Amino acid sequence: QVQLVESGGGLVQAGDSLRLSCAASGGTFSSYSMGWFRQAPGKERDFVAAIFGSGGSIYYADGVKGRFTISRDNAKSKVYLQMNNLKPEDTAVYYCAATHRWGTRSTMGSRETFDSWGQGTQVTVSS
Repeated sequence: QVQLVESGGGLVQAGDSLRLSCAASGGTFSSYSMGWFRQAPGKERDFVAAIFGSGGSIYYADGVKGRFTISRDNAKSKVYLQMNNLKPEDTAVYYCAATHRWGTRSTMGSRETFDSWGQGTQVTVSS
């Protein structure tokens, strides 16, 4: 099973940018679809973005479209989440996730689709 380690979180002001990274080990990275989810205090873990193994298909949650960009570097076994124009409501712990599955936006937006999870990285956006 693949192991995932996130990094790049921090405290920023509204309007700033952050780039999260997720390093994978223990599997054939290109065979995994990768996702980013986030969990705010007292709330469920919500879908943010997903990308297929080839990078050919990408999905976003409506609230981050146009501000966040998911990408991957299969040679480095890493997936990234570039977050621009951050808002206080983006404050959450951000988790990287992996699965061998692929499918529709509905499928990839479900927590149950993903088998492996990182420990999370905190993103705090002040107003």
